[in-house]
Amino acid sequence: MSLHTEQAARLIGRVLNIQHFCTNDGPGIRTTVFLKGCSLRCKWCCNPESIHPKPELAYDPKKCIGEAACGACLKVCPETAIHVNEADGKVGINWDLCTNCNQCVPVCPAEALTTFGQEMTIEQILAEVEQDSSFYAESGGGLTLSGGECTLEPEFSAALLAAARSRGLNTAIETAGNVPWHFFEQVLQHTDTVLHDHKHFDPVQHKHWVGVDNHRIQANYRRAYETFPDKTFIARTPVIPGVNDTEAHVRAVLDFIRPYKNVVDYQLLPYHRYGQSKYDFLGRVYELRDFPSLPGATLKHLQSIIDQAFGRAPPAAR
Repeated sequence: MSLHTEQAARLIGRVLNIQHFCTNDGPGIRTTVFLKGCSLRCKWCCNPESIHPKPELAYDPKKCIGEAACGACLKVCPETAIHVNEADGKVGINWDLCTNCNQCVPVCPAEALTTFGQEMTIEQILAEVEQDSSFYAESGGGLTLSGGECTLEPEFSAALLAAARSRGLNTAIETAGNVPWHFFEQVLQHTDTVLHDHKHFDPVQHKHWVGVDNHRIQANYRRAYETFPDKTFIARTPVIPGVNDTEAHVRAVLDFIRPYKNVVDYQLLPYHRYGQSKYDFLGRVYELRDFPSLPGATLKHLQSIIDQAFGRAPPAAR
């Protein structure tokens, strides 16, 4: 084993989840590895458990069987962050006191207390990913690395993708691009397909909805398009009603990517609230709880503009 290989073998990644048989995370059938840790704070985030970089406690009160029947978690919490709700006898979490030590998780027989995230080696991840290798060969799929923001762990992500490639796997990443360029470059070297988000084109609105402006993100994308002409780039927008569901945003993104032939598509991801319950599990507030669903007609119209730009449809009606 070479020194480089030995170093890679010692690397540890903070994995949120490994999802099999994914069809929207790159070409073919894929296994998507979600890493924890994100540098953005999107108000619509459907994976709030991916934001914090370390494993963290989650609590589902519907599963709790109460202090009278159990109460084990109350005895092991070193911060006394767990208390009993008088109304129903179930436990509650004082999230301000909780340090995510997770000592309460293994003693909970009802699995009301769980952990989001675990530490894994590259070999452990690839052992699970390669279970679906026959599907990759037939469909042109492979491994997709997502998050959170996978480029926040550039050494681990680059080593994982390099190891996957050495085993004949196609590689892809999902990224929002808000990292130092040398992080981004390190990971892209070992990536075949780059799915990258344009969340809002206006920098002021981007900062309002996402937590930072988009100057570094757009600079990274331009530099990536130019530095890696052999990579396949797919631009994407999570379409949020009243935020970026406009022709102006879609046309601005199309203008941005048009000069680069390696940006082969622009995809729209309709807003949904599938992750809303996870905010409650983490003791957080979902700010877009009352936002409406995205009208199908709006998505269809915006998609027609993209199809026209890529020569897939006649001009959209104005």
